[in-house]
Amino acid sequence: MVNTSELFNLEGHKALITGGGKGLGKAVALALADVGCDISIVDIDLPAAQQTAHEISQIGRKALALKADVTIKEEVEKAFATTAKEFGTLDICINNAAICINEPAENTSEEVYDRVMDTNLKGVFLCCQQASKIMIPQRSGSIINISSISSRLSTYPEKHSFYNASKAGVVLLTKCLAVEWAGYGIRVNTLSPGYTWTDMISMMAHLFPQWQSRIPMGRVGDPREFVGAIIYLASEASSYTTGSEIIVDGGYTAR
Repeated sequence: MVNTSELFNLEGHKALITGGGKGLGKAVALALADVGCDISIVDIDLPAAQQTAHEISQIGRKALALKADVTIKEEVEKAFATTAKEFGTLDICINNAAICINEPAENTSEEVYDRVMDTNLKGVFLCCQQASKIMIPQRSGSIINISSISSRLSTYPEKHSFYNASKAGVVLLTKCLAVEWAGYGIRVNTLSPGYTWTDMISMMAHLFPQWQSRIPMGRVGDPREFVGAIIYLASEASSYTTGSEIIVDGGYTAR
């Protein structure tokens, strides 16, 4: 008989979340703390990370707030080293930090292109790399990379060509790392959210009516609605799941 509660049990696990100060990252951090995880919040916005860490401590779990730019290798290395030193290990790594710039391709500067690609794709690679250096010796771990439905289609009317390309790269990177590290007991998966109410898209709120008209469920998502998928991917419930992409989008891509 399957013990369902044990499958989803994360009590005592140690997790690191990039971009955990706000939005989806914060919702995931609080949810994992609620089910028993100690959390390291890594964010370029230290006050936001500290606020999330404070709320986690109120739940009764250990929390770290670390400032790091995921595009800078030395800062990523320091954040992971500090987390491993303070927690003793790392069981779960969630790579959520990302930026989105709405700009026509013909007007996009090289600087803007590099900033988006470096944050959304290079940053994920650097964090996966550091997570693997902790997880390979212990021969276990779950890495969850946050992509987007933008990895699968050309979004409209927003102009996100290079953002979409970066998120498509995250999906394929995830598959490749899943294959490389499966023998070490490390699972690497992707969660791809649909349109979700976060600070990142609040500046495009005027587009909500158009988005909602194409979403079968008729609304954008709430960050808390992605928590179930994260807990599944982080726990033993997904012990035979690696290299996969879970899409949570209210039916947008199905339509």
